[in-house]
Amino acid sequence: MTAPPDLGRLAAAAAHDPGALEELLAAVRPEVLRVCARFLPNREDAEEACQDTLLAVAQGIANFEGRSAFRTWLYRIAANRSRTTYQVLRRRFLAEASGPLPERPDPQRTSVVAGTRLDLLDALERLGPQLAEPVALRDVIGLSYAEIATSLDLAEGTVKSRIHEARRRLRGHLDDEKSDLQHRSNK
Repeated sequence: MTAPPDLGRLAAAAAHDPGALEELLAAVRPEVLRVCARFLPNREDAEEACQDTLLAVAQGIANFEGRSAFRTWLYRIAANRSRTTYQVLRRRFLAEASGPLPERPDPQRTSVVAGTRLDLLDALERLGPQLAEPVALRDVIGLSYAEIATSLDLAEGTVKSRIHEARRRLRGHLDDEKSDLQHRSNK
């Protein structure tokens, strides 16, 4: 977001002013879509997560306490909605798929970036929210440790510790995936 929304618009939106809420959502939509696209390689999937994020913002704006910057609060919602959208889409695909499923995305049909993001989303899902959320906010979105600590209501040292542990586990998960892929390609 190039400039944070003005406090008057935020207050009016939180007070259930439909015009202010509409203006706020229109102003943040491009940034929300960019954040969602960092997680989801498919444009339509990112759009779906963006819509879910905007709905969550509209429903939760009255509960925004201002403990963190609005941008931090917004990014946290977008990151969580993106991960949830991926989980829902994956479950839907698994439920609707007939026949055996490919283990990993076919590199001939999937860009390297998209395949990497899918691997990351799978690995984040295995971490659980306590570790996945801080590392996603730091490494995917780029928030500072202080912003994450404020957003999650944790001590900064706890945030750093969780991110360190999450990265360690992610490396293990991603290395396992890489080894499996190499093993299959050598057969």
